[in-house]
Amino acid sequence: MNFGVIIIGDEILSGKRADKHLAQAISLLGARGLQLAYAHYVGDDPGRITATLAAAFSSGDVVFSFGGIGATPDDHTRQCAARALGSDLVLHPQARDLIWERMQDIARENGQAFDPNRQDNQHRLNMGMFPLGANIIPNPYNKIAGFSCQGSNSGAVHFVPGFPVMAWPMVEWVLDTHYAHCFHGVPWMEKSVIVMGAMEATLTPLMEEIERSYTVKVFSLPSVDHPSYGRHIELGVKGDAAVVDLAFLALRQGLARFECVLGPEIVRSAT
Repeated sequence: MNFGVIIIGDEILSGKRADKHLAQAISLLGARGLQLAYAHYVGDDPGRITATLAAAFSSGDVVFSFGGIGATPDDHTRQCAARALGSDLVLHPQARDLIWERMQDIARENGQAFDPNRQDNQHRLNMGMFPLGANIIPNPYNKIAGFSCQGSNSGAVHFVPGFPVMAWPMVEWVLDTHYAHCFHGVPWMEKSVIVMGAMEATLTPLMEEIERSYTVKVFSLPSVDHPSYGRHIELGVKGDAAVVDLAFLALRQGLARFECVLGPEIVRSAT
């Protein structure tokens, strides 16, 4: 199963705020033996958001969408999700009840009587308007729920706020509640070696040979100004741990043909 993320908001693309969700998504998945397959960044443009979500729903993947589920004019995600699904937006009863709970809590904290008919309280109900058939994602921070919608096959898109303090526990809840059967399914490993004094073009035939012979991915990460190794390439293989050892041995043997100067080996794993 592939996992992806969509990160929505003009503030990210303009540089007004630095994105923190990508690194955290990688960390949350990695802790469960999973990997992120892709990430998309989208500004607050309804057409682009709708198209991106439509592709996510049809992908069969598990996708986490961060941001834009509030009820201000620049929040378009809920409406775009409904359009992408060809669905209506409806007030989810559980989300409504949780919004009322939150508003009652705030009124009590401020020593005020709760008035459900007050205009601002009625407006807050828009945060519980989800595509028909959506399920809620509990928000442990302030009770204002996110939501999940099924896509094609076993895929789904899970919508959480842009605030990390809310979004990250909600993503963990989704993973642990719905995808525990995927955790640590295939032990994953990455092995690489620092190669100095070689060019990528020279090593490309070896990389292609390894990928033809083993079910792994070969990667090449060049650097021109590393403080310890100077100009070098980190060359390695990644994939199923049972295959990586064999593929890496073949890679090391292949490098002997080029008389390269080799530095340290690097091993990364998620088991």
